[in-house]
Amino acid sequence: MINILVVDDDQYIRELIKLYLDKEGFSVLEASDGQEAIQQLENERIDLAVIDVMMPKVTGIELVESIRLFSDMPILLVTAKGESQDKVIGFEAGSDDYLVKPFDPIELVLRVKVLLKRHHILHDKKIDFSGVIIDLEQLTVSMDGITIHLKKKEMELLFTLAEEKERILTRQQLLDKIWGYDYEGDERTVDVHIKRLREKLKELKPIHIVTIRGLGYQLKGEC
Repeated sequence: MINILVVDDDQYIRELIKLYLDKEGFSVLEASDGQEAIQQLENERIDLAVIDVMMPKVTGIELVESIRLFSDMPILLVTAKGESQDKVIGFEAGSDDYLVKPFDPIELVLRVKVLLKRHHILHDKKIDFSGVIIDLEQLTVSMDGITIHLKKKEMELLFTLAEEKERILTRQQLLDKIWGYDYEGDERTVDVHIKRLREKLKELKPIHIVTIRGLGYQLKGEC
């Protein structure tokens, strides 16, 4: 059974989310704040987390950052704030999706299912790009004994570029594929991740990310 952790200091919200997730056959665990959530994560196998941003003791953003130190589980952030900057901060911290209160519980369930499906699809996949092994499950890029560890969004970005086999992808296409069609953040988010990727991939000479002026990005490999 799939275990979902719901973290919110509002008991009513937790019970509402649990009610709808229970109907779909998920096993739901609850935490009223970030500290309690960390204890749950240490003691239980969690497949996905639904996390409120505004919480006492440990904020939702801080909790996401802590989770990303040891897990790439899907994370859905829920908050009363709908400003684009808050969404950018959440995604930069490592969340996978974002839902603004007040929300439709049915939409939350659908987003949870999409995240679980996406997570399953992304796992157990490897791409050999010009002799460089891009491993989604391990979040690593390796070649000739050199192994580089990437963050989840960095890996999804690199994997997406690799899948397209040297096709040029625009910033908007990359945003849609990786951050979702309803992402309202700035296209500069892609540029920031590309910059980080380039720094990490310096040791792997056979592949490099090229900026196509006025168009987007392209992953190139040496034959």
